[in-house]
Amino acid sequence: MRDFLKQIQTRLDIARSAIGPKVPAPDELLGELFHDVQIRRIYPDGMTFVDMIPANKLHSILRLYKEHRHDSDFDLAKFVQRHFSVYASNEKVPAYLSAPDHTVEQHINALWPVLRREVVKNVGSLIGLPRPYMVAGGRFITQYYWDSYFTMLGLAVNKDWRMVENMTKNCAYLIRKYGFVPNGNRTYFTSRSQPPFFTQMVRLLAQHEGKITYARYLQAMVDEHKFWMKGASNLTRGKQAFARVVRMPDGEILNRYYDNKCTPRPESYKEDVVTAIGAHSRQPSRTYLDLRAAAESGWDFSARWLSDYKSLESIHTTSIVPVDLNCLLVLLEQTIAMGYETKFRHRLAAKYRDMAAKRAEAINKYMWNDKKGFYFDVDFVLAQQTTVISCAGLFPLYTQIASKEQAKRAGATTRRELLKKGGLMITNLTTGQQWDAPNGWAPMQWVAVKGLRAYGMHDLAGDIKRRWILTVKNTYKKQGKLVEKYNVVNPDELAGGGEYALQDGFGWTNGVMLALLHEDALNLG
Repeated sequence: MRDFLKQIQTRLDIARSAIGPKVPAPDELLGELFHDVQIRRIYPDGMTFVDMIPANKLHSILRLYKEHRHDSDFDLAKFVQRHFSVYASNEKVPAYLSAPDHTVEQHINALWPVLRREVVKNVGSLIGLPRPYMVAGGRFITQYYWDSYFTMLGLAVNKDWRMVENMTKNCAYLIRKYGFVPNGNRTYFTSRSQPPFFTQMVRLLAQHEGKITYARYLQAMVDEHKFWMKGASNLTRGKQAFARVVRMPDGEILNRYYDNKCTPRPESYKEDVVTAIGAHSRQPSRTYLDLRAAAESGWDFSARWLSDYKSLESIHTTSIVPVDLNCLLVLLEQTIAMGYETKFRHRLAAKYRDMAAKRAEAINKYMWNDKKGFYFDVDFVLAQQTTVISCAGLFPLYTQIASKEQAKRAGATTRRELLKKGGLMITNLTTGQQWDAPNGWAPMQWVAVKGLRAYGMHDLAGDIKRRWILTVKNTYKKQGKLVEKYNVVNPDELAGGGEYALQDGFGWTNGVMLALLHEDALNLG
C-alpha cells in the first residue's frame, strides 16, 4: 500500500510539472527598468530586486516607467517601492533568537523550522515546488541544488526522512519540468544547474527505503545524465566542445560547466557588467558565459576558473574540464546502473557501468599529476592541467576511483597544502574570491573526510574533522550563529570575499556539522 501511494503521488507530481509554460526571468520581463534598477544599485544586494513581486501587471508598470522616467522629479527608488514588494515568504516562519545556553546541536535543531518553506505556486521569480523544503538561510531562500544534499545529511541524522524524501522529490520534479535540476527554484536559475548531487540524494534516501529507491528515481537520473551529455555524439576532432561536453585528445568525452545564456546574471547584474567592462580584450558575452558557468560550478568564484589565477576579468570557466564534476558524473552513471539492475535490465546496467569505468579511467589519465601527487582540473584549450591545488582534487577519493597509492599521495598533498588551523582551505591561492584561501567550506570538509576514510586515512580525516568542528563551535560561541563559510587560516576572524556579505543560517554548515558529530553512529555518504 505504501508503494502504491508513492506511485500515485509521483504521478500527481508529474502532472503538476507539465502545467504551464516556463516563465521568463526578471531581466527578460522588465527590460530597461531592470537594467536601470540594477546598474544604479537601488538595493545594495542585486538579488533583492529579482526576488521582488510586482504589485500589478507588468505591462502597466513598464508603461508608467517609460512615461515618467525622464520627468524632472522622477525617483527610481520610490517608483520601485511603489510598484514592487518583497515576497513575504517568512510569514509562517517561527520567530527565532539564538539562545545563549544552546549547544551547537541544539541551535541547529531549533533552526530547522525557521529554514523550512512550502511554496506550491509560482510567485514572481520563485518557482513553486510540490513539497516542503529547506532553504540555506540569509539571502538564500530557495531550494538550492547542491546545498540541499549537504543539508539533508543533517536531516538524516535527525531521522527526518520525510523531509529528505520531500527535497529529493522536488529535485525529481524539476528534472521532469526542465530536464535538469536548476541552480535553485528561481526563473533566473533555469539556464544552468549545479554540481550533480541528485545521485547522492537518492543514495542517501536508499539507506532508509532500500534498493527500490534506485528504481523509483531511475528516469530522473537518466534524464539528468542526458542533460549533461547533450551534444556528445556530435563532437569530432574539429568540434572539441559543445555545451557541457568536451572531447579529449584521445576521443574520451568528459564534461565542463556551462550555462544556456550569455548575458549578465540577473541576481549579480551590475557586478557582471563591471567585470565584462574590465575584460576589455574579450567579447562581453563570452565573459558573461564564463561567469554563469562558474555559478553552475557552485564555486563562484575561485582561482580554478581564472586564467591568470588572480583577476576575475580573466575568467575562462568554459575552458576547464573540472575534476569534481566528472567524478560526480561517475557516481551518476554508477547509480543509473544500480537502478537498471533493480529492474533486471542487465544490458542497460552494463552500458552505464562501462560509461562510468571509462570516465574514471579518463579522469586518472588526464587529471592525475604524478609529480605533484594530486588531481587537477584540465584546461582543454591549452591541453594542460591547471596548477590550482583545491579540495576538488579530493573528489576521486570521495568517489573511490583513485588507486590506493594515488589516494595516499593525495592525502599527503592535502595535509601539506590545504590543512590549516581551522580545517581545509578550499584552494591554496588567495585571490579575494570567496572560494579561495583563506576560506573553508562545510561541503568540502565532508567530501575530504569521507574520501580519506574510504582509503583508510583515518588520522588525517579525524584531524580535519576535529579542526573544523572546533572552528564552527568557536564561531558559534562568539557570534551565536553558524555561517556559510569560515576563515580556516585565522579561525578567530570571519570569512570574507565574494559578491555579498557573509550569510548566516546556514543549511549546509548545519547539515555537515550534525553529520560529522554523529559520523560514527551513522553510515552517511
